[in-house]
Amino acid sequence: MFDRLASVRVLEGCSPDALPLAKLLEDGLPTVLKGLARDWSLVRAGLESPQAAMDHLRAHYDGRPVTYSWGEPATAGRPFYNAGFTALNCEVRRGGLDQVLDGLASYLDDPRPPTFYVASLLVDTCLPGLRAGNDLDFAAQGVDAPPAIWIGNRVTASCHYDAPNNIACCAVGRRRFTVFPPEQIGNLYPGPLEPTPGGQAVSVVDFSAPDFERYPRFRQALETAQTVVLEPGDAIFIPSMWWHHVQGQDPFTVLVNYWWTSMPAWVPTPMHALYHALWTIRDRPEREKQAWREVFEYYVFGPADRAGAHLPEPARNILGPFDETMARRMRALLIGKLNR
Repeated sequence: MFDRLASVRVLEGCSPDALPLAKLLEDGLPTVLKGLARDWSLVRAGLESPQAAMDHLRAHYDGRPVTYSWGEPATAGRPFYNAGFTALNCEVRRGGLDQVLDGLASYLDDPRPPTFYVASLLVDTCLPGLRAGNDLDFAAQGVDAPPAIWIGNRVTASCHYDAPNNIACCAVGRRRFTVFPPEQIGNLYPGPLEPTPGGQAVSVVDFSAPDFERYPRFRQALETAQTVVLEPGDAIFIPSMWWHHVQGQDPFTVLVNYWWTSMPAWVPTPMHALYHALWTIRDRPEREKQAWREVFEYYVFGPADRAGAHLPEPARNILGPFDETMARRMRALLIGKLNR
């Protein structure tokens, strides 16, 4: 299937201390940053051997317990759902990272290993000092993007989107990324909003064996898909809200990623608004829903200054620009209304 898909565009000549963030954000397209992390010490260790990479991680581990997913061999490296989509197919465990690495090491040659998956572990929390030789210089551009690390075997992160922008660096082992633009959401058949394998709704389509009879619109999604296999040291930029399916290709894999947003910290995630809209709008009569669509278009999705443009500035209140003070007022207003 993947051989027939378009390839993700490639940008050569990038370096950790000269990230092309402005261009990436302006273009808004998935982009491979070839060799961006090739000089990382973790990448070099992984090219030597999986054990050398594990030893490199152990040398920086501070002993704090970590949360990870564990699944029977039948999960085939795919943290997902049971048949009825009511529970996850993996256990959430807590233990030492060194124990996880021991488990991964003991199954390197096993064709059907259990699934081990440490997801989105903040590097500075459990691996202090690792950034010294394995980092991208976001700070030079005034961006706060603390790195997270993902450690496992041939794990598949089912297709999902993230609200922030993302640069993901393939540090150990290879990973295949398949990406889809945001408008393909309906053709990707998202699963439950809760529970989820990794915090976001995921496509319920099995990319390794798509059931086109059950999920026929997935063919349309594939027409827009782009794919790439990242080698150790390569990175990929995934714009905000783009869907991406990620497959580990080797018995031991490590990825380091950086999420960041152009919005200040006091602007919350739009997911809160989505949950509220599901509760307050979705089940209304169709005529009312269409009227509310026009209201949202006027106040939210149209030009930011349109709704208050005809009012004197002191009268605009929440129709004017938000700042941290206004954000606190809005939070208090919403809490007050929801508690009535």
